[in-house]
Amino acid sequence: MHNHQAILTTPFAMLGIRCNTHALLGLAFLPKETPAQQATNALAARVCEQLLAYLRDPTLTFDIPLELHGTEHQRKVWQALRAIPPGETRQYGQLAKQLGSASQAVGQACGANPIALIVPCHRVVSKTGMGGFMRHAEGETIDIKRWLLAHECAYNHHDQPLWP
Repeated sequence: MHNHQAILTTPFAMLGIRCNTHALLGLAFLPKETPAQQATNALAARVCEQLLAYLRDPTLTFDIPLELHGTEHQRKVWQALRAIPPGETRQYGQLAKQLGSASQAVGQACGANPIALIVPCHRVVSKTGMGGFMRHAEGETIDIKRWLLAHECAYNHHDQPLWP
């Protein structure tokens, strides 16, 4: 298990926060029985505050410095994900076309996203359904994706679900 600078209780999982004093490095979706942990530095406390604010209002624009390590393609996908507004979704194929890539490569970059939620890969769905989340196509991780999309949908008063 990674060393976390905070572990935050959320309705869908315990969120493990990994950061240094300058940037957020990763978020981990931990089992609900994982004990909460107070922030060990100022940035971890700020991340917790902003995540809790997102839970109250999913239109929040995160203002946290990120340190994302990935290939050039992954970083392009992650940047495109951050441009998807809360309460909206994009299909893997739409992002692929926008980036001059392939749907599968976009999906792989989404799966490699170390800061899911703040870099909102949950807003990417397949043409025929939910698609994957955190390299899984079913189970608890898809339940988390459903929760996040429903949270944004309910807040934005959409009459239609955000996914097909």
